[in-house]
Amino acid sequence: MPELIPLLGSALVLGLLGGGHCLGMCGGLMGALTLAIPPEQRGKRLRLLLAYNLGRILSYASAGLLLGLAGVALASSPLATGLRVLAALLLIAMGLYLAGWWSGLTRIEALGRGLWRHVQPLATRLLPVSSLPRALLLGALWGWLPCGLVYSTLLWAASQGDALHSAALMLAFGVGTWPVLLATGLAAERVGKLLRKRGVRMAGGVLVILFGLWTLPGPHQHWLMGH
Repeated sequence: MPELIPLLGSALVLGLLGGGHCLGMCGGLMGALTLAIPPEQRGKRLRLLLAYNLGRILSYASAGLLLGLAGVALASSPLATGLRVLAALLLIAMGLYLAGWWSGLTRIEALGRGLWRHVQPLATRLLPVSSLPRALLLGALWGWLPCGLVYSTLLWAASQGDALHSAALMLAFGVGTWPVLLATGLAAERVGKLLRKRGVRMAGGVLVILFGLWTLPGPHQHWLMGH
């Protein structure tokens, strides 16, 4: 368990620094969900927004558990190294995207659009949101929205070779994305403006790129762990 703590911290930071991407992908959706709250439920807005995001984060953890089980099956095979390399390359691509240097990662999001076409009608039926369970379920469906950042983190989590660890990492990642989207739902713009600043995005991108390089299998990992 001690070796999991820095990984959990990394997942949390990755979610937080990826907040700018979340704002672009889900900010409009978060605003739409807020507007979908009936007038008589506006007093419960904060609780409903918390329920949306809790459902979304739980869906990330569920995806981490499912893909983590596949990672366990591959852990003792030659494909395990390939999975880790792919996860590292996706993290590097995500860092380039966050820094504004390359946007090719957005093409990966097209892979999940087929699934979303089946999920979206179910989400539409839950509107307008009139209760906490309804908001929680809608948030859980929202968690399957195609997102390159989520896919990158999911592959990295699955490459750990432990399904529970993968679920925990995705849970930590989801918690990291929470502040930005919650602030968006509450119409708080300061966090969004901060994360859209070029310097902040570049710093976040460089950090994610370095984390991707650290994830790549090789002798450099032992050197980094020693320091």
